[in-house]
Amino acid sequence: CVVSGTHVTPPHSTIRPGFPVPANTNSPAVRKAARFGVYRYNNSSNDLFLFKESQIKKAMVQIVRGLKYMLHVEIKRTVCEKRDHSSLDSCHFQREKNLQQMLRCYFEVWITPWTHEVHIPVTHCH
Repeated sequence: CVVSGTHVTPPHSTIRPGFPVPANTNSPAVRKAARFGVYRYNNSSNDLFLFKESQIKKAMVQIVRGLKYMLHVEIKRTVCEKRDHSSLDSCHFQREKNLQQMLRCYFEVWITPWTHEVHIPVTHCH
């Protein structure tokens, strides 16, 4: 990476720092960012069960002292109970009709790769 001031621009990138651009919703980086948002949601919810991302509807990324992801994500209730501290990868979605729940979320996830810091300033689910 080429570092200039506070911006980091990947080599040969067409992305200009400061402008949000669409990101591939299937990319590993976007999926990882979405999972960070889900962790934050799970930590702050009063639900008995863990939620997990079911679909990333839209993703934007902005280069600003790291990478800021703006994600529209659908999350669904899993069969894993919070107190079990399960790995979300092994949690299946609820099959029981009366326990199924889907929420639409907007997450902002700010990742600073060189310090391994993750900030999630916005988690809005409804």
